[in-house]
Parts: sequence; C-alpha cells; structure tokens
Amino acid sequence: MKRDSLRIIFMGTPDFAVATLKTLVDSDYDVVGVITAPDKPAGRGRQLNESAVKNYATEHGLRVLQPTNLKNPDFIKELEALEANLQIVVAFRMLPEVVWHMPKYGTFNLHASLLPNYRGAAPIHWAIVNGEKVSGVTTFFIDEKIDTGAVILQEGIAIADDETVGTLHDKLMALGSTLVLKSVDLIQEGDVTTTIQPKTDELKTAYKLDKDNCKIDWSLDLDTIYNKIRGLNPFPAAWCYLNNGEEHLSIKIFAIEKETFDHELDSGVLEISKHELKVAVIGGYINIKEIQLPGKRKMDVKSLLNGYDFNQNAKML
Repeated sequence: MKRDSLRIIFMGTPDFAVATLKTLVDSDYDVVGVITAPDKPAGRGRQLNESAVKNYATEHGLRVLQPTNLKNPDFIKELEALEANLQIVVAFRMLPEVVWHMPKYGTFNLHASLLPNYRGAAPIHWAIVNGEKVSGVTTFFIDEKIDTGAVILQEGIAIADDETVGTLHDKLMALGSTLVLKSVDLIQEGDVTTTIQPKTDELKTAYKLDKDNCKIDWSLDLDTIYNKIRGLNPFPAAWCYLNNGEEHLSIKIFAIEKETFDHELDSGVLEISKHELKVAVIGGYINIKEIQLPGKRKMDVKSLLNGYDFNQNAKML
C-alpha cells in the first residue's frame, strides 16, 4: 500500500491531540478531515472559544467538522463524503458504531496509559495519584466499549519522583504522537499485528475527576498526600479548606515538596515561618510552594506570607 493511498480523518480537541495531528501533517499523510468539539463561549465576554485542534487545522487549511451530535444523519453524510479509509482519535469523545465502523482500515485511538490499566477519562492524573513508577501510551482499534479494543502498539515511560500531571502530560503527548505515526506506518504497510487486552478483575481505573476526588484528605500519610497533589498539579489542582480564625476558605495547592519527619502534631496543623508554609501529616510535612486563595491568582508562598496574616491556630481541613 502506498503512503498516499491512506485518507485519514483525525478526531481530537485539546493541545494533547494537536501534537499528533501536527506529526501526521508533517509526515505528509493525507488528512482529509478534522473532527473537533463545537466552539464554546468563554470568559466574561462569552466570546466563542475554538479548540486547540481547530486552531491548528484552520491554520493549515484542513477541512474541519464540529458536530454536536455524532449520530446526526447530516454529519454521517458529510463524513462519508470525505471517503476516508482510516480514522484516528486522540482525546475526543466516545464514538457511535456507525462512525468508528465506517472506514476500511478501522478507527484507532491513542490512550495515555498502558492498557488495560487506567481505562477512562483521566489516566495521566491517576497514574501519579496512585504512586505509579511507570506510565505510557497505547494505540488500539476502537470497539463498542471504552478503551477495550485490540492493542496495536504500546510504549512505556518512567514517572519521576517529583513528576506532576503537567510534566507527564507533555512527555506522553510527544511519545503518543510518535506512537501514532508508527501505528499508521504499520497500517499503511499492511503489517499490523494486534493483541487482545487481557481480562482481569484487578484493573486500575482512571475515574473522571470531580470536586470530591480532588479534595485533599490531610488525615492520610505523607506519600499519599504528596502523590495526590502533584497528580493534580497544575490542572485541575488539589484543594482543601483553610480554617484561619473566623475565615473558612476553599484554597488550591499546586507545587509542593515533602519532608519526612517524626512529629507529634495533629494532621493539618500549620508550621509557619517567614519563608515557609508547611502542613503536618502522618510521617512528615507537606511544604507548600504555590497556592491559590479564593478570588486570587496562583502565587508562590513567599508572596502569600508577605501579605497574609495567619491565625496562630490556623489549620488545613
């Protein structure tokens, strides 16, 4: 099969997907269409905000479709008219069978984990939150369930002890774009050998993040809290309550360091000096480096300590 015989439709929305789309374009693959999320109003002016994928596609003269309903007959006709024989999905949404079953060579997805572990919406976050030492990326052909299809390729990467979701996101974004290109090359050459994902009851899941599972439980041990905060830094950010005298504030915590230390303080108690804000937990301290108070921008702790008064009984809850 010659390279120009592939006609690719790419589906994606955020920055994570742009790296892969760029790799396909730079490698001279024929991307005949790009499917992305509809524009959404954002900011105080409620101006329409285009997705990162749409911005890139428009700049490079690619055909863009933005369906609100992937089963809409008019959208299906538009999709068929593009005469694609391969579809690639990166950070998009679940597809109906009428869409993923359409192209001759199938539809494959890039997932930011080593499947079958961490199927779901937030695999990068949960790998760090759960203290994993290795993550990775997987390409697989889509089937009727979520992240369960036959694997094309996988590649792992070490998770550093101080890794955040932000740094791991960028590493997996680059690694994933390369893996997608390798997968497309295999499809082009007719040389794909897939592997069925093993079935087991002991899989780890990448649950959707919400307010409840992003809240810090200061009664847990040092490593568990440390992993959670860095696994949510910088987005969407771990949060908790700061009880400061009569103030009961919802705050977000970003950059931190951990200090292993034996102490007899209650969990959540603050140790405050001119330049440090530390929270006592089981097994040591969480040393906060970046924090955000309600209605304020994220700031480094030194700036906070210069202008904010802590009550002597202040505590994280």
